[in-house]
Amino acid sequence: MSTLSQIFSEVVVLLSGPDPDLIEIVWLSLRVSLTATFLACLIGLPLGALLGIKNFPGKTLCTILVNTLMGMPPVVLGLIVYLMLSRSGPMGFLQLLYTPTAMIIAQFALVLPIVAALTRQQIEDSWREYGDTMSSLCVPLSGSVKTLLWDSRLSLLTTGMAGFSRAISEVGAVIIVGGNIDHLTRVMTTAIALETSKGDLPLALALGAVLLTIALAVNSLVFSLRARIT
Repeated sequence: MSTLSQIFSEVVVLLSGPDPDLIEIVWLSLRVSLTATFLACLIGLPLGALLGIKNFPGKTLCTILVNTLMGMPPVVLGLIVYLMLSRSGPMGFLQLLYTPTAMIIAQFALVLPIVAALTRQQIEDSWREYGDTMSSLCVPLSGSVKTLLWDSRLSLLTTGMAGFSRAISEVGAVIIVGGNIDHLTRVMTTAIALETSKGDLPLALALGAVLLTIALAVNSLVFSLRARIT
């Protein structure tokens, strides 16, 4: 059994050299998670803003539903997406199961409620402050949504970061719909779980270090953007 010093020396070698497998796994992880987060923000930001501004029958139920979906167990959501994409499912004809696209769909479904719920809370607070003014000026709903989203952009950067962090750290849902197939659907989290079970601790630790570095880089980027905007 390798000693800790040997394991960490192998980790340094993996991180210092352009290991093709490591680069492939990291690139796929970033591509899947960034795409899922972008799509979730594209839909979740205006959806959350509408929930925060618009009064309509069933608004309370919709708010409770969105908040509940924030805590959806990833394996349950992965199972639902699996059933939707399987051959006997309604989207089976697309043959997306065990592809990066299926992983994007699963991560999108996980991140969307988070983005929508956090956005709703932020926009609802802003609406209490500016709603009467906008109503008196007869600002249309679309204009109010755009204005409040822009005014809350600093807080929404954190919302987007929370969504990305949730996506890139996900294991259960993506392994169900992606299958953790080498050179096709293997991302950092699933690779860490696999390599640990196989006893390949250097690669697992190297991937863990990259994952932590990405999280640090994203947080630093958001902090820098907030500082520049303010």
